[in-house]
Amino acid sequence: MYDEKAPEPSGPDRQSDDNMSGGRRADAHSHQDDTRTSPQASPSQELAIRPAKNNLISKIAGLPTYLRELDWTPDLGRNIGSLRWLRGVATLSALCLVAFSFWPDFSAIKARTTPALTASEYDEWRTQRITPLALGADVGRKMGATSAVVPLAASPERPNIVLSATLNSGDSFARVLRRAGVGRDQATTITDLVRSNVALDDIAAGTQLDIVLGRRPSRNVPRPLDNLAFRARFDLNLEVTRDADGFAITRQPIIVDDTPLRLRGTVGNSLYRSARAAGAPPQSVQDYLKTLSTKISIGRDIRASDEFDFIIAYKRAETGERQVGKLLYASVHRGDKKVVELMSWEKDGRLQWFDPKGVGEQRGELARPVNANISSGFGMRRHPILGYRRMHSGLDFSARYGAPIYAAADGRVSYAGRKGGFGKYVKLNHSGSLATGYAHMSRISVRSGQRVRRGQIIGYVGSTGLSTGPHLHYELYRNGRAINPRSVRFTTRAQLSGEQLARFKARRDMLIALEPGQALSPLAPPPIEEPEREIERLTGKPDRQIRG
Repeated sequence: MYDEKAPEPSGPDRQSDDNMSGGRRADAHSHQDDTRTSPQASPSQELAIRPAKNNLISKIAGLPTYLRELDWTPDLGRNIGSLRWLRGVATLSALCLVAFSFWPDFSAIKARTTPALTASEYDEWRTQRITPLALGADVGRKMGATSAVVPLAASPERPNIVLSATLNSGDSFARVLRRAGVGRDQATTITDLVRSNVALDDIAAGTQLDIVLGRRPSRNVPRPLDNLAFRARFDLNLEVTRDADGFAITRQPIIVDDTPLRLRGTVGNSLYRSARAAGAPPQSVQDYLKTLSTKISIGRDIRASDEFDFIIAYKRAETGERQVGKLLYASVHRGDKKVVELMSWEKDGRLQWFDPKGVGEQRGELARPVNANISSGFGMRRHPILGYRRMHSGLDFSARYGAPIYAAADGRVSYAGRKGGFGKYVKLNHSGSLATGYAHMSRISVRSGQRVRRGQIIGYVGSTGLSTGPHLHYELYRNGRAINPRSVRFTTRAQLSGEQLARFKARRDMLIALEPGQALSPLAPPPIEEPEREIERLTGKPDRQIRG
């Protein structure tokens, strides 16, 4: 009667009640007497207990599904502070704790150590091991020396020593030999012997000397020279040998062809590139362009259809070496006409360029007295020491201390010494009432009355006199009055005449008769000369030997 009024459960609770209802009704009929006599719960209490029990069972049954569908790793960048976010933080913390719990242990692993070898065990191991030769290979069983072994009084010396030495710039021949280990007396004797065959100044810097030193009689003396061979000149080899009578020198001439090299071709887009493509060395092309620029403008006066033509000194030895010399002839052709033609000729001790008629003319500015930039120009300025404005009657060059100072043009030294605020000062008189002055030198290398050439060193940069630091004060005078050095240009003229003009024209005719590239043809083999004596045929040394 109370069951009909109770609410019907749904879902699994309803099924469980239906399954149990039959049993309960049977129990109610079968035990009616017991229900009547036992105390029964009130209807209101039964309704309150049964729904709570059914809800707990349903939650427990649906817990796996809930846990499976629950989002354990939410985005921690959204809804910060919410329960969902806190659940994600808790998950992250739990995973970190689990990871740290598996942190490995880096403590050393205990193992059994190798026992140390005894002395006898080490000797046995050493006799049986294999050692590389680089480490001496001192292995195997050792035996003590017997009475048959005699110790050496001293270590043996090599029978000879073969070495090479280089003659550097500014070095002397005897000093090179002594530096290689030759004794003083032998070095002096060999130097005199070489000087009797060739001038020592002709031996170029960088020449390699092949030296063989022999066995010395005792340890307290230097090794004697057995053999010395080197190239004294481009066309000569010298060899010095030692025998019972002393030293002998052998001359070995080298056949050299000194035919000048003539290069000719079309200017094209670039004169420099065309000349280089024709086989001209870079320095020779630069000298050629520099020579032409004294007469014409390279960019305006030369056309692409013109032909370049220049000749340089050239030597080639039978041993294969080549030697390029100075520029001898320079010209530019336009059809059958020559735009410019110049040839190098020595006059008054210096090389100059002359046209086919023997007239030489050079125009340009005075040479720069020092390789440096201009730090102060010509004109009024505030003096850095005196502190007031005054005329600066020259140019200041900010050169380093000790830099060489060159003569701006040919002239004669009219003064060399100290001169007030100029310090160490040199004045040169030139042609055309011109003169130049060089002040604040550290050292003067010329004397009064001496003639100097353009580009010759006359002193060195310093800071003597009224100066705040090392520099060159350079002045130019006209009729004794200082003028701006940048405002002066010069023209020098020279005229060949008489026998000198005839030799000049003969030399020009010989040069222009050369074929382009003629000097590059292979050298003819030298003629074979029969020996005059039988001993020369057997020894193969027909050259005369000079003893010293």
